[in-house]
Amino acid sequence: MTKGVVKAIIENLVQVEVSGPVSQNEICYIDLGGERLMAEVIKVLGSIAYTQVFESTRGLRPGNTVEFTEKMLEVKLGPGMLAKNYDGLQNDLNKMKGVFLTRGEYTDPLDEDSSWEFTPSAKANDKVSAGDWLGNVPESWISHKIMVPFGLTDEYTVKSIVEKGTYKITDTIAVITDKEGKDIELNMIQYWPVKIPIKAYTEKPRPFRLLETGVRTLDTLNPMVEGGTGFIPGPFGAGKTVLQHSLSKNADADMIIMAACGERANEVVEMFVEFPKLDDPRTGRKLMERTIIICNTSNMPVAAREASVYTAMTIAEYYRNMGLKVLLLADSTSRWAQALREMSNRMEELPGPDAFPMDLPAIISSFYARAGFVYLKSGETGSITFIGTVSPAGGNLKEPVTESTKKAARCFYALSQARADSKRYPAVDPIDSYSKYLEYPEVIDYLNENVNPNWVNDVILTKDILRRGREAQEQINILGDDGVPLLYHDKYWKSELVDRVILQQDGFDDVDQSTPMQRQEYMLELILDICGKTFVFETFEEIMPYFMRLINICKQMNYVEIDTEEFKQYEKGLLKEVEERSAK
Repeated sequence: MTKGVVKAIIENLVQVEVSGPVSQNEICYIDLGGERLMAEVIKVLGSIAYTQVFESTRGLRPGNTVEFTEKMLEVKLGPGMLAKNYDGLQNDLNKMKGVFLTRGEYTDPLDEDSSWEFTPSAKANDKVSAGDWLGNVPESWISHKIMVPFGLTDEYTVKSIVEKGTYKITDTIAVITDKEGKDIELNMIQYWPVKIPIKAYTEKPRPFRLLETGVRTLDTLNPMVEGGTGFIPGPFGAGKTVLQHSLSKNADADMIIMAACGERANEVVEMFVEFPKLDDPRTGRKLMERTIIICNTSNMPVAAREASVYTAMTIAEYYRNMGLKVLLLADSTSRWAQALREMSNRMEELPGPDAFPMDLPAIISSFYARAGFVYLKSGETGSITFIGTVSPAGGNLKEPVTESTKKAARCFYALSQARADSKRYPAVDPIDSYSKYLEYPEVIDYLNENVNPNWVNDVILTKDILRRGREAQEQINILGDDGVPLLYHDKYWKSELVDRVILQQDGFDDVDQSTPMQRQEYMLELILDICGKTFVFETFEEIMPYFMRLINICKQMNYVEIDTEEFKQYEKGLLKEVEERSAK
């Protein structure tokens, strides 16, 4: 095992003179008076290894000894991860003592003393390879599959497997034999390096199924697909975190992974406090029971902040291989990029725009590429849908992190400060935002087949109404209410009808906080039918009160269940209002 000695320290970048071979991304431990500080090799030049330390380096000095492990930064995978709060190194935060994190304290992410009810699915003499299912254990309401370790590269024969019963995760549950006749004992635990994607699947096609989020401005105008990627940029206070919380509660996903990679501590604490209390509309239980939180706040070391996103993605890939739909939410990837910038600057690398690393676009693209929809060896499907947030300084959407993420993500949900200030929530700008999935033929076919035969055309028409309404509003603002033709007021208020009824949503209302796709389709057809009519007005002063009446009726419809008598009465009154003012 290679040893080393600390030679230089720049914040959490430590240069180590090594006595033997070391490799990129290898983990080492620096001895500081009995405390073992975990670090990762990020660069090797001759006999000097540059390491980023995951802890505070206060008190560290040249001459401290270093021990290399011959292992990369890895996660420990197995039953018992659901409902856990981890840091970026997968330490179980609930097992740590005291209010503050102790430097050099590392905890086991899994409970090796717990027992699990194992049911085998493989049998003796079966041929298996990496990622194949050997059996399952119930974890919360998820069937947690016990798999052949991903690091095994050949085909193996099952020599023996235990019968159905209760076992600990460290117990041997199967023995497999390789081609040379060597036996390999398997338990429920496996380890995997976080920087390497898990590829134990047969095919990874372009995603095509709609992922319902319950948020109308996303599902209707800029749909996310199962296994897709998207990001939410916007200025501080525009509602990025709230929108992610809404997605985690209402999206059509089997499990949620929240990666707080550099968020402010008070927001992360709010997540810890709120999630255990939130009711899960899918299962009727608590939302936390199908959630894993990976937490590294902005005042924690930058290296741990960077590790947190990879830890979250690797855990998501593990559950994807069980045939589950995983929704991975990262808040905020800007802080991850800032961590990369800090380490790049400390290593005196050639800076790119705004001093970010030159290869920032490649790093972000390779990370987003790990999400996706896959066909497993069992014939089932699994997916990781990844949505990150970006916090550009001053709301500048032209800065490097936003621009680099735009190239990688297929959905762009731009939060608008103006919409947030005018309380139009969710504050997603309908004009600036887009979903490139609407250009995929397979997605178009899926939407037209499963939502409405003319759905994609309706979405394009809706965007056109909103765009023309914004143009009309600009003309009215410049020329005044009486300085433009009535047609401009008509266009503007029809766009307001779409905006206030379809795009705005009340997150505190039991009915309106999440809208099924069937109801979204019904309401959009109703609103588009109204927008397609020609109304008769004598003066512009008649237009606003009339459309406000329509908007108020539609708002009331949003607050009641669609198949009730109350909803039908509101709809009847709406159609009467429309009929009375329409041109004959």
